[in-house]
Amino acid sequence: MDCVACGSAEVTERPERTARGYRRFRCRDCGKQFNERSGGVLNRAQYPSDVIALVVVWRLRYRLTLRDLAEMFLLRGIVFSYEAVREWEAKLAPLLADKLRQRRRGRGGTRGRRWHVDETYLNVGGRWAYLYRAIDREGNLVDTALSEHRDMAAAQAFFRSAKSVTGVTPDQVTTDGHGSYPRAIRSTLGRRVVHRNSAYKNNRLEQDHRGVKGRIRCMRGFKSFDSARRFCRSYDELRNFLRLRTRHNQHVAANRRRLLHLRRATTALAILQVA
Repeated sequence: MDCVACGSAEVTERPERTARGYRRFRCRDCGKQFNERSGGVLNRAQYPSDVIALVVVWRLRYRLTLRDLAEMFLLRGIVFSYEAVREWEAKLAPLLADKLRQRRRGRGGTRGRRWHVDETYLNVGGRWAYLYRAIDREGNLVDTALSEHRDMAAAQAFFRSAKSVTGVTPDQVTTDGHGSYPRAIRSTLGRRVVHRNSAYKNNRLEQDHRGVKGRIRCMRGFKSFDSARRFCRSYDELRNFLRLRTRHNQHVAANRRRLLHLRRATTALAILQVA
């Protein structure tokens, strides 16, 4: 572990630990003393990292409100307010989303070169916003982006983001009948990309919208655009990471499902705990 003050690698571990049980270190170059949480997002958090990580994962994954999570942990003797849950989500959800986006870059293969793109509506601050979403032919996430408008600029920004996060240019893109898509595809993805304009062939994505729509139903909308954008991206990234099927309608045995879910959920928790 490097020094959080000067960046030196000349660090020695102290024999004693903090009151929360975290390891302590001392830099031999600058004399700075710190612990394994210093310099991170959770540096001065009152609660253990594993508890905070579990709260954030449950907040993103399951249909729980802020108060639901506070009440659930209260039964285990851990007391915090719903505002603490909101603060932890705001700090850690973007970090988790960025790490998961990095992990899936360039992993789509040939199946990931056929995209289905569509947008759905969300209530943000009493106004409608547009959530652009894309999946590949096997149902794996390509990208998610929230926009205040449904126009050419929003479509072009979404395709640039999708191309950046996946690291590939698709061979085929299926969209609905909105007029901004043909020009946006040609200008950002190239003229060689085959564009299919069919609402019927996008039914798979229309069904996939149920995930995010069902998750935010209990939240009764969002108050700010930034919180809506942060939550939707983090939710879709975690949902895709915990997705057990690699192919559409693939059968996965129950014991295999439990094993894969445990492994991937543990990985997501580990990402948050070291933040």
